[in-house]
Amino acid sequence: MKKTYWCKSALLTDGWAKSVTIEVDNDGNISAIKIDQQPESFVKLDAVIPGVPNLHSHAHQRAMSGLGEKAGANKDSFWTWRVAMYHYLERIQPEDLYHIAKMLYLEMLKSGYTNVAEFQYLHHDRNGKAFDNRAEMTLQCQQAAVDVGIGFTALPVLYNHGGFGGQPPIEGQKRFLNNAEGFLEIVSSIQQKQVNNLNVSVGIAPHSLRAVTGDLLHEVLDALSANKPVTHIHIAEQLKEVSDCVSWSGRRPVEWLFENFNVDERWCLIHATHMTQEETRSLATSGAIAGLCPTTEANLGDGFFNMVQYGNERGHWGIGSDSHISISPVEELRWLEYGQRLLTNERNVLSEDTSPHTGQTLLTAALKGGASACDRAIGKIAVGKRADFTVLDSSHPRLYGREAEQLIDSWIFSGNENCVSHVFVGGDCNVADGHHKDELTISDNYRNTIDLLANR
Repeated sequence: MKKTYWCKSALLTDGWAKSVTIEVDNDGNISAIKIDQQPESFVKLDAVIPGVPNLHSHAHQRAMSGLGEKAGANKDSFWTWRVAMYHYLERIQPEDLYHIAKMLYLEMLKSGYTNVAEFQYLHHDRNGKAFDNRAEMTLQCQQAAVDVGIGFTALPVLYNHGGFGGQPPIEGQKRFLNNAEGFLEIVSSIQQKQVNNLNVSVGIAPHSLRAVTGDLLHEVLDALSANKPVTHIHIAEQLKEVSDCVSWSGRRPVEWLFENFNVDERWCLIHATHMTQEETRSLATSGAIAGLCPTTEANLGDGFFNMVQYGNERGHWGIGSDSHISISPVEELRWLEYGQRLLTNERNVLSEDTSPHTGQTLLTAALKGGASACDRAIGKIAVGKRADFTVLDSSHPRLYGREAEQLIDSWIFSGNENCVSHVFVGGDCNVADGHHKDELTISDNYRNTIDLLANR
């Protein structure tokens, strides 16, 4: 059904405009944009911005957010947190994941995210046996996204080893494991399921250089070369990961990846926290996306991304909520900037000469990089793009009296109350006045699932 929206103001590709009419065709794509031409029949909206892509999500971890904050007898790290995470996910069944993901995606929508890239690796049951449909768990997430109404990029995870150089997996990884044949079966199953759904796309995610060998990854990429899916990979997140990679190969992770694969704009390197200047330059000039998750990276003690040099090199990046200890594009963008302020003892570190407003600079970059990493026609209010947009309430006390660039600066840097009023995906209003039509049922089902997991 065709729809027409009149916006008090909207962030278009060439900047802010007032009195903007957005027309949406039957497929949910933007078919026309008009300025200062109020239509006869329309839905009136406030300040409209492109919906934010979330390029990195582990939905199952939403159920354990906050449970990794009890200190152990020894120094805690990413690796001690991972043990706790493995223990928790052992209990999660397909129906559990559906309700967990549905709650998560509802929260994402309400915060202003309109697409999620789901990096999913629970491919087997609790005993390590493949489900009848190997893609079962990713399809549960996809169905949750479709039912909630958020765009979805399926990223089934290729995982077959427990350490660099093809080391055997540990017990806690038994649910993740696939060879090339099993993994390609998963990809094919997901591709068949998403046919004709314009709000869904499919990529792949070799988990990390710890979890795949070069030969295995080449085999999978060669098999999928006709369509060349977007490829996401965790890399250089932790110092131990870097030192282990050097011990194995004599190369740092990003260095090894670039020497052995053609990394280009179809790749997304998640975290990439610990890079040399040369690695940073290689990533920036490759066209690949750096997938940054500042709240998770802080929570896990990963470290700071080399953002100043990466920005100077004109590198592309986007944001994700990863482990979901925070589900807010505002917090991810704010803490990306704040981290650099703490490192440099300066303010407005990531602003640009051509765009001095730090908030809008951050948002614009996250929209562009996130759209590329999610492999969808999103991230812009422009003809031919999906009608995925977020509406900010300019009457909210945090935003009142602000317009254009100041509106975005205030949204990102003035507190934690949610200023999102409406959210549209494919032209459909899935959040209205801050609420989703099914949120009470979704919340109840989530609580019931958490109770079941606690007693399992």
